[in-house]
Amino acid sequence: MFANLSDRLTETFRNLRGKGRLTEADIDGTIREIRRALLDADVAVPVVRTFTSNIRERALGAEVSGALNPGQQVVKIVNEELVAILGGEARTLRFAKTGPTVIMLAGLQGAGKTTLAGKLAHHLKQQGHTPLLVAADLQRPNAVTQLRVVGERAGVPVFAPEPGVTREDERPRGNPVKVAKKGLKEAEQRQHSVVIVDTAGRLGIDQELMSQAADIRKAVEPDEVLFVIDAMIGQDAVTTATAFQQGVDFTGVVLTKLDGDARGGAALSVAEVTGRPIMFASTGEKLEDFEVFHPDRMASRILDMGDILTLIEQAERTFDQAEAERMAQKVSQGEDFTLADFLSQMQQLKNMGSMKKMLTMLPGMGQLRDQIENFDERELTRTEAIIQSMTPAERDNPKLLNGSRRSRIAAGSGTTVAQINSLVKRFEDAQKMMRAMARGGGMPQLPGMGGGPGAFGGMPGGKKSKGKQAPQRKVKGKSGNPALRAQQEAAARNRTPAAPAPGSAFGLGAQPPQEVDTSKLGADLGKYLGR
Repeated sequence: MFANLSDRLTETFRNLRGKGRLTEADIDGTIREIRRALLDADVAVPVVRTFTSNIRERALGAEVSGALNPGQQVVKIVNEELVAILGGEARTLRFAKTGPTVIMLAGLQGAGKTTLAGKLAHHLKQQGHTPLLVAADLQRPNAVTQLRVVGERAGVPVFAPEPGVTREDERPRGNPVKVAKKGLKEAEQRQHSVVIVDTAGRLGIDQELMSQAADIRKAVEPDEVLFVIDAMIGQDAVTTATAFQQGVDFTGVVLTKLDGDARGGAALSVAEVTGRPIMFASTGEKLEDFEVFHPDRMASRILDMGDILTLIEQAERTFDQAEAERMAQKVSQGEDFTLADFLSQMQQLKNMGSMKKMLTMLPGMGQLRDQIENFDERELTRTEAIIQSMTPAERDNPKLLNGSRRSRIAAGSGTTVAQINSLVKRFEDAQKMMRAMARGGGMPQLPGMGGGPGAFGGMPGGKKSKGKQAPQRKVKGKSGNPALRAQQEAAARNRTPAAPAPGSAFGLGAQPPQEVDTSKLGADLGKYLGR
């Protein structure tokens, strides 16, 4: 969603690199570009004015003029101001001290409240709570049925005493306020720790919607009222949020459809305008595509600084601890890394979610956005199919994979022999890496992965090496003493190659010739000549 804004800001900051001093004109030009980028992202105009004004005031102050790297200091200021307009610090749910915690969802129709209810219930269930979903949206056709389906997917019970509007009966049935009250009593009797009330929405703001939401709030006295808003609606999000704040009031905001390709102005506007924190974000269609909103992490994503903490949290949630310990023990004991291990690690990686999303959380990956977008996530599925088409013996010993076996595996996995050859090559590189780690040598320098320009031989722009070349060794210049210089030249002509010392294959054995101190030469020779 923030791809265009991120690209614009990154390009703006690139122009500041290498400048030892920033003039007022440089700062004004930078702020002008930031203002344009934010307006193009559909951020509310009052928010843009406040944001750029704060940056200008700080950039013209001592913290930039006295900095060793003023360009980086401006980026730091922009990052801090982004965190501020996104809400400052992450806020978690407030739970009731006694009885079930009541969470009420409010918002316009189409914002994704019903799906969000299931995601929130799933999130709370993973934390050890026992949520109950209450179907109080009796006006949207089949809203109750949808909540039942979402609750079943999340493994959470749904309280739905009224069917609401259905295709067979288009008349609203039941009273949503009474349903909400009954749902709270049901939760108390069944000893549920959390009640999530899904309320009705409208295509637009009207008095009937506000009155109904306000009545439900009075009836259940929720601990949290979450305003669910579509992150793709731009500046209109500010108008909608302000109307709900005046008519119902809410304690927090949830952004849905944050994985869309809209300009994302809502996320950068609603917290600043309403003064209410963004608490959660929905980033996809699956139940797992739901996360706590961290303003500092979102600011880092926008500025292409990555989001390593979220990546680590995803890994901790999905990785099998026992499997990780088994692999660590296997590596420490020097056992060989097999294709079965390769398959296990890849499946755990798939459990973390979309590879594209994970790659975008790495710092600097905004520059490779086109390559990431073209990445085919089905490649992991194909790799999985290839390995699963092998026998246990072939997984443990890939050297068994002759031509006929590879043809059989290709037919069984629906791939080609060329794809199997590519997989085996990648696996051999991974195996070398694991062996080096087991020896304590760290990450080895794999073929085609050396440093310097053109090192990535298989990547666009890289240059493949034309055969092995001997490493160039710097040799000190010859001595300026004529006699010693003649001795050095004679020794060079008669020198025979010495046996390599241990480790010399890596350039560690031989040493470059050392200069000789001629002032001590006569005294040293005298010891051996009996003088």
